[in-house]
Amino acid sequence: MLKVALGAFGLDDDLPNKAFIRKVLAEGSLASNSFANRMVDKRYLALTEAFGFDLGTPNTKLSSFAEDILENYQTRQFEISVGEQDGNMRLALGLNRDLGAIVAKETTPDGKWFSVMGNEPLRKVFETALGLPSTFATLDLDHQMGVFRDRLNTSFGDSEIDQFSDPQRLDDFNRLFLLRGQIAAGQSSLSSGAIALTLLGSG
Repeated sequence: MLKVALGAFGLDDDLPNKAFIRKVLAEGSLASNSFANRMVDKRYLALTEAFGFDLGTPNTKLSSFAEDILENYQTRQFEISVGEQDGNMRLALGLNRDLGAIVAKETTPDGKWFSVMGNEPLRKVFETALGLPSTFATLDLDHQMGVFRDRLNTSFGDSEIDQFSDPQRLDDFNRLFLLRGQIAAGQSSLSSGAIALTLLGSG
């Protein structure tokens, strides 16, 4: 069960870290100073929110809980399989889910940006799509957020994450990522998988 639960949130590598995961789940997400809320990587926050052990009635009691976790796990495993052939395609497949979850959060615009910056796959997508080097991550967080906003505004005329509630805007961003990713990899043309996703997104 732990393997499936962790895999559902892209945390497969944490399977040996049982005490660490136990702390993440036990402290939950409601308290602003909980372990998961203090972590930069927000996949752990998503994990503990899904289990909801700090709620009056944990989400594990819901009839749909196991099915939802299993579905997420299977989706992630498919993405991993795709990623073995094309890493950018794996990131593109997860973009709608991961960014959509952040857009839906009831938090401030800054909070949504920090969630993006703290999600490693999403951060990679944004850095690639907006033409930023990986060394950019060494800068002060507030400075990083300012640069992200400036670059996004230049490309889309809007500097905030909420713009991706528009499916067309999200598709446009996904295509930009794939194109920039292929260029960065030194390829002169899109892979067949990237072409397929681009065509599907433009329909």
